[in-house]
Amino acid sequence: MTSVPLSQLSEALSGLRGSPSPAFGGAPGRDAAVALVLRPSPGLREPRVEDADILLIRRGESERDPWSGQMALPGGRFDTDDPTLAATAVRETREETALVLEPKRNLAGSLPPVQPSVLRLPPVTIWPFVFRAPPNASARPASPEVASVHWFPVRALADPARRGTYRHHTAGDARDLPCIRVGGRVVWGLTYRILTQFLAVAEDSRRRRRGQREGDRR
Repeated sequence: MTSVPLSQLSEALSGLRGSPSPAFGGAPGRDAAVALVLRPSPGLREPRVEDADILLIRRGESERDPWSGQMALPGGRFDTDDPTLAATAVRETREETALVLEPKRNLAGSLPPVQPSVLRLPPVTIWPFVFRAPPNASARPASPEVASVHWFPVRALADPARRGTYRHHTAGDARDLPCIRVGGRVVWGLTYRILTQFLAVAEDSRRRRRGQREGDRR
């Protein structure tokens, strides 16, 4: 289990190869940013990653949206009015879920970018930014592009028993893709890749910290 204190999350994320600086800008039409928002359970003195929920949205059904109806992290395309890609993630999260994030207070770090692995999807680079929200943070669908919002426990997302495969049908082809089944929803595709990448980073940090403690005791 990813028992890393949220207060040390920035340290765990720092130095990841390929991760952007919070001051990193994007290219209109080619770059997008998403927010991986962690909300700790209330009343905990030193909450850990495993004590938090992660905010996901279910995208509305639309023929114009290549990710129509899928579970996703809030986010969207970089806009020329956005000073940075982190600002894109903040703006899109506010527009889609009414959750207001402040980079100076809430931004914990970032993850390496991901790109669609299916040729029919738009050629976009997606930059994930990780935020710590307060325990009382709330979200709601604030855009027609969002059908529903969900806070899923990290414990559930990290549970191996919830891993499986999802059969995706497109253009007459069917593919079995890795997924997480949680809360009656199926998380797959780019969102699955970002979430499992984050969980792997947190788990790696936990193992390093445990190894350091064991070394100090010798």
